[in-house]
Amino acid sequence: MILPIVKKPQIIKIALLLAVLVSLPRNIHVYNMISSGNEQFENVWVLDFLYRMVFMVFFSWAILEINANVVYIKFNLRGTYATIVIILFDLVMLFATLYLWKALHPLIIGNPLSDEDRGFLTFGYVTLLIVLYFIARILRLQVNQRVTDIENEHLKHQNLQKELTALKNQIDPHFLFNSLNSLTSLIRDNEPATQFVKKLSYMYRYILQSGDIDLVSIREELKFLESYTYLMKTRYRERFEIEVAIAEGLLGRKIPPLALQLLVENAVKHNEISESNPLLVRVYSRENSIFIENPLRPRTTMAVGTGTGLLNLRKRYLLLQHQTVLVRSENGIFQVELPLRKIE
Repeated sequence: MILPIVKKPQIIKIALLLAVLVSLPRNIHVYNMISSGNEQFENVWVLDFLYRMVFMVFFSWAILEINANVVYIKFNLRGTYATIVIILFDLVMLFATLYLWKALHPLIIGNPLSDEDRGFLTFGYVTLLIVLYFIARILRLQVNQRVTDIENEHLKHQNLQKELTALKNQIDPHFLFNSLNSLTSLIRDNEPATQFVKKLSYMYRYILQSGDIDLVSIREELKFLESYTYLMKTRYRERFEIEVAIAEGLLGRKIPPLALQLLVENAVKHNEISESNPLLVRVYSRENSIFIENPLRPRTTMAVGTGTGLLNLRKRYLLLQHQTVLVRSENGIFQVELPLRKIE
């Protein structure tokens, strides 16, 4: 997720407010001395006030910007690494500001700093740094939460749209299954046709059931793939072949439903299938991954499709498995790798 930026006007307002609050006790003290008739302070008070305010505003702005934006946005750091870098930056800013403040004060104001002023200065900036650190954390959490809320609302809207689309396009399953059963009774003497209808019926039932399931075992997915393969071989005969070699120990692992079928279907949809160029799709396992690969022979006339099948699979896989589907295309071979999570 791309982290949002804490807006600069908000940071500037907070920096100004904190600078006024931190310098307020000393300014009141100086004002009281001037009011009591000690006029030696009157000439330098305005310049001293502006000098302190400029330093504190700049220091507050810099710390807030570093803590709330720079480390997370520019350096793209998270967690413990971000905290360590923030603390290092804060300490560097603190020592650099104190050094410059003490070095420039006699030159600009004309009065040397007393030990009391030095102590107050160090105490004030350390206190300000601690306050700024926690304020920056709050700002960062607020903007992150705001983005999360927006994304959740967007997901809710998408889910509602999907439900609406599903309702609009819904076909009564009972009607379809009854029709398929009727068709089976009509062609019962034709074994290939009967078998085709049974496979089609099983596929449709599996697709309906998978809508309520996030993950299925590879064993279940291979059974569904076998039915899909039967339909494809009925259509293309010897022009289409598939080799499946999945290690027995991986059959209990989970993947999103229809993942294997979608990738095999992609190979059928986007590659030439002819007597001179039959299509061979290989589905095999290696270590903790399943690979689906086929030779690259793009169709001259592409089949009609949305072009989002593989993209949707990658999104589902990342959401459900917290892993990335890897796609490679080299040496004339198109390959998709589905990494598998261990059974917990």
